[in-house]
Amino acid sequence: MRGFGFSKFKPNQIHKGGFDELLKLFLELLNYTSGDAGEALAWLNELDKQYNLTNDDYGMGDFIDELKQKGYLNEDNQSGEIKITAKTEQSIRQSALEEIFGKLKKSGKGNHRSPQSGQGDEKNAERREFEFGDSLDQIDMTQSIHNAQVNHGIGDFMMTERDLEVEEMDYKTLTSTVLMIDISHSMILYGEDRITPAKKVAMALAELIRTKYPKDTLDIVVFGNDAWPISLQDLPYLQVGPYHTNTYAGLELATDLLRRRKTHNKQIFMITDGKPTCLKEGTRYYKNSIGLDRKVVNKTLNMAAQCKRLKIPITTFMIAKDPYLQQFVRKFTETNGGKAFYSSLTGLGEYIFEDYIKNRRKTVR
Repeated sequence: MRGFGFSKFKPNQIHKGGFDELLKLFLELLNYTSGDAGEALAWLNELDKQYNLTNDDYGMGDFIDELKQKGYLNEDNQSGEIKITAKTEQSIRQSALEEIFGKLKKSGKGNHRSPQSGQGDEKNAERREFEFGDSLDQIDMTQSIHNAQVNHGIGDFMMTERDLEVEEMDYKTLTSTVLMIDISHSMILYGEDRITPAKKVAMALAELIRTKYPKDTLDIVVFGNDAWPISLQDLPYLQVGPYHTNTYAGLELATDLLRRRKTHNKQIFMITDGKPTCLKEGTRYYKNSIGLDRKVVNKTLNMAAQCKRLKIPITTFMIAKDPYLQQFVRKFTETNGGKAFYSSLTGLGEYIFEDYIKNRRKTVR
């Protein structure tokens, strides 16, 4: 008798002690230790003691030796200090990209097309008559022959320009993005690590742009009492400082960076967990962490309005649920004409990726 036979499900046992499995865990730990290889290995060693990650054939010493042999670690012969290499930094970005973009693909969110049709990069379902200047590779030959048969008959077959039908193409826009990351002290307060997910999102977004959209640009700005740009290589080592939140300085720097870009589409993504509490006046810092200081808020709103005049939308990702703070974000968003997401740390990456992809559809003329 033909049919199907079913046996009891036996989950695959993960092979313990393999280099690839330990490497994934090591790269994840580096996110939490801000790129400190020695601390990450110490944590990994503790996890090995608790969960028996290695075995008798492959120990933690073998793993460390293999990390060095494969170019993931460098050791200073004099001091004995172990540091990660550029290869490790890239692996961290790729790991973050796989984690976040993998979830995005599974959920089916977004695509990379603009609503503008014309001579572009990807075919869509729309068809139209041939026009002078259309590329020959846009012609749908099967449909064009069908049109000729219908219009002129099979017996005396002929094809004219009016029979030609072309496939519309979706045009991919170029986009310049500045990602602003709040590194004020509140990003690690109340027992919640908010800076690590923010770093991971930044690394994943940078790797996505570098590999899939190399003509797009991404600048990364961090802001505390002041604001300054950081490079892609700096991201794994980024840490929160004893800072207040100078949102105005971050927006001012982000706007200056985007002014230099020649692309039509420009945008700012801002990850923050709190209200603006600081301004710099000459060499003096004006700070007020109590409530929403009118002086700080008004100057920040003025900067949001300036971005609107420059056609730079700001998308704010507020990773705090305080209604008092959300009220400010709503006012800020209304002033700029941008968007706001009140995101949990878990969904932060998917939100940012989806919004980045959607914004690439827009062409500002």
